Amino acid sequence: MANKIVVGTQWGDEGKGKVTNMLARKADLVVRYSGGNNAGHTVVIDDNKFELHLIPSGILYPDKPNILGNGVVIDPQALVEEMEGLEERGINLDNLYISEIAHVVMPYHRLLDRLEEERKGAGKIGTTGKGIGPVYTDKIARRGIRMIELLDEEQFTRKLEESLDYHNTVLEKVYGVQPLDIEEIKAEYRSSIEKIRPHIINTAILIEEACRENKEIFFEGAQGTLLDIDFGTYPYVTSSNPTAGGVCTGAGIGPTEIDEVIGVTKAYQTRVGEGPFPTEQKNKIGEYLREKGHEYGVTTGRPRRCGWLDIPLLKHAVRVNGLTEIALTKLDVLTGLAELLVCTSYQKDGENIAEYPACAQDIKPVYQEFSGWEEDISSIREYSNLPVNARHYLESIEEMVGVPIRIIGVGPGREEAINKD
Repeated sequence: MANKIVVGTQWGDEGKGKVTNMLARKADLVVRYSGGNNAGHTVVIDDNKFELHLIPSGILYPDKPNILGNGVVIDPQALVEEMEGLEERGINLDNLYISEIAHVVMPYHRLLDRLEEERKGAGKIGTTGKGIGPVYTDKIARRGIRMIELLDEEQFTRKLEESLDYHNTVLEKVYGVQPLDIEEIKAEYRSSIEKIRPHIINTAILIEEACRENKEIFFEGAQGTLLDIDFGTYPYVTSSNPTAGGVCTGAGIGPTEIDEVIGVTKAYQTRVGEGPFPTEQKNKIGEYLREKGHEYGVTTGRPRRCGWLDIPLLKHAVRVNGLTEIALTKLDVLTGLAELLVCTSYQKDGENIAEYPACAQDIKPVYQEFSGWEEDISSIREYSNLPVNARHYLESIEEMVGVPIRIIGVGPGREEAINKD
């Protein structure tokens, strides 16, 4: 048995869906443990592209249970839409299980998310507007609604009345908008509840049974380390813990059951939304990376900000996640660039800074130069066949962060990768 976590090391969009789907063929269970439908994972199989937001990437293997853990916040309507989209493409969802204690995204969460971003104006965070922050706020404030409460009409009504009593006051008094109607919300959610009802169980027991039977579990993270509520570039972060530590609280498993932590890293850096980005390239290099790498958000469609790889940030991700290996994706996007830059430290007020600071204002990246390559690497499956300069780039990253790169993505497809093991 080897229970593994797949976690993003950057600001999300690193290619976790592809890596999870690649490795899930050897797993017995795939578990999503944090975030909501503000995430977006893309898996390409042959000529088929699957864009997933809530459902784990392992769902494309019909023989493997796929679990949405208690740390995930679930918008029932978004989930049903995703389920029906997969079913229309012939994907059987009998192997999908949903934690009965996962919290539910309600209409007022989405509305509050949008209104608060509008209120902040130029100081907005750049959220997806999916209501993720407000639902986590309700969870911590102990006024949230869980999946299990959706299953009982009387209990759902009581919980919704309590929550609306608070939220309608906020909507009217703070934002000056009309209150929401409880009957309209119940009617809106009724069909979604019936669709997902058969999938709702105590998922922690299912995971425990798998551990007891020495089965292999893959824990699939959403977003990335730099969006973690504690360890990300606060306040421009998500409202959960997508780092490896979030697995224990987000899935109901003890830390002694974790064997490996695989950090997914893009060969360069991208970010969606607001917040610091020391190596961002607002120039032809940034445009080149965006267009060649198809850097547009799966969830929002927004163009991603693009820049060079940042080693201090990657070392930060290695440290807070306890990474045992790295899966580096999109190496092929760098093909054709004569020169590559990698940030190795920062400068501020004439001083050199080796680690990413908690307050990152006015820091400037210090770069190391690498020679690029022209050869098409998309069909390469053996590490030794990569161009010399590509290998030098990878081996330098390994040396700087102290963690081996085991998987190298050389194209968007699931099979377009080099596995050094």
